[in-house]
Amino acid sequence: MTDAARKPDRILLVLLGVIGLLVVVALAVVFSRGDPEPLDEASPAGVVQRYSSAVIDGDLATAETYLTDSARTICRGSYFGEPRPARVVLVSTSERDQSATVRVSIVNSSQDGPFGPSEYEMEDIFSLVKADGDWKISQAPYQLMACTGTQVKP
Repeated sequence: MTDAARKPDRILLVLLGVIGLLVVVALAVVFSRGDPEPLDEASPAGVVQRYSSAVIDGDLATAETYLTDSARTICRGSYFGEPRPARVVLVSTSERDQSATVRVSIVNSSQDGPFGPSEYEMEDIFSLVKADGDWKISQAPYQLMACTGTQVKP
């Protein structure tokens, strides 16, 4: 066999090796992403992040600690059996001296449907106020309203 016949085989092996390495690196990046970085808990976005996580996890007692007293008494749109959102994505934050608005994208998913699982999202806002130096949620989107003892049965 001549040297010319061996060169393309080596080049092919090197190319396959590089492609294999790229696949391994891509898989490592995808599987190592994990949970999002926690935002500063003293910021409006950090409060919304922790509140939303607590609601999605079903920890309504913890979620209520991020609400103002008046927001705790309002329980609109929260019903037993209503599915919780799959995730909440930060869109933007507008912070003022004593109030803030945090816009989020709320992603809901369903396993049922004529064509299998489905997912939809919508944007909504959280309104926050400063109470004793801490940010508290005065109004949350209805899909994320935390209510412990006052939920309405359908």
